[in-house]
Amino acid sequence: MDSYHKKKERLYNTIENLTKKDIIVAFSGGVDSSLLLKLVSEKAKNQKVRVYAVTVQTKLHPVGDLEIAKKVAAETGTIHKILQVDELDEAGISDNPVNRCYLCKKYIFTQLVDYAKTLDITTIVEGTNADDLKVYRPGIQAIRELNVNSPLADSDFTKEDVRKMAKEYKITVADRPSTPCMATRFPYNTKLSYDAMRQIEKGEIYIRELGFYNVRIRLHKDIARIEVDKSDINRLMEQSEVVIHYLKELGFTYITIDLDGFRSGSMDYKLTDNPKD
Repeated sequence: MDSYHKKKERLYNTIENLTKKDIIVAFSGGVDSSLLLKLVSEKAKNQKVRVYAVTVQTKLHPVGDLEIAKKVAAETGTIHKILQVDELDEAGISDNPVNRCYLCKKYIFTQLVDYAKTLDITTIVEGTNADDLKVYRPGIQAIRELNVNSPLADSDFTKEDVRKMAKEYKITVADRPSTPCMATRFPYNTKLSYDAMRQIEKGEIYIRELGFYNVRIRLHKDIARIEVDKSDINRLMEQSEVVIHYLKELGFTYITIDLDGFRSGSMDYKLTDNPKD
């Protein structure tokens, strides 16, 4: 495996080649796309090209993500565009099919490609990293089909590399936990509900504000299964009374703590031996 220095050099070269003309960065406000936007905007200054940070505002992501994206985009000085979509109705994923991620990404990135055409832009980049290629991520196939570039993955940048470089650039979201789509909180082949997603989001925010880093609430009918980092389970147990009270106030019936701890993509275990959301 190449050293971090070698991968950085490859990433810089890739970004330089991609910023010879106007470019769109698919921008969520997470650490991956934030690092990518920073690198692209820095290179673009020298190339004198326009950079568009395009955030697709979906109802499947936490509401607060958009405000974070606005803040980080402003820090880079790029043009920030927000596209509104309703993928539950428009992407055919309301029943949470196993290929949900593919259908959703295909729909969302088609909107990006169509928007790029209105600007006469042919280059779009997005923040998939090398770790994402090792796990169940059917959406990557859709990204490839639409000829969208993934500079981090192409440069073998792992999530650890991304966070390290983001800290070097003093990007404000360098330590921000991943915030995957809210559909990952539901078993496959079950009806997705925006109301239930907002209910889960409020519960996760509450637990996170108690001092927990990684938090997921997975909903199995009337059972809310809480995942926190394994090292935090005892601490969560100590605060279980207030957590149970809050979650029941939100409308959850049964509250459980997953003794396996936080696992990114735990709903994917029946699909792959190495899941990730």
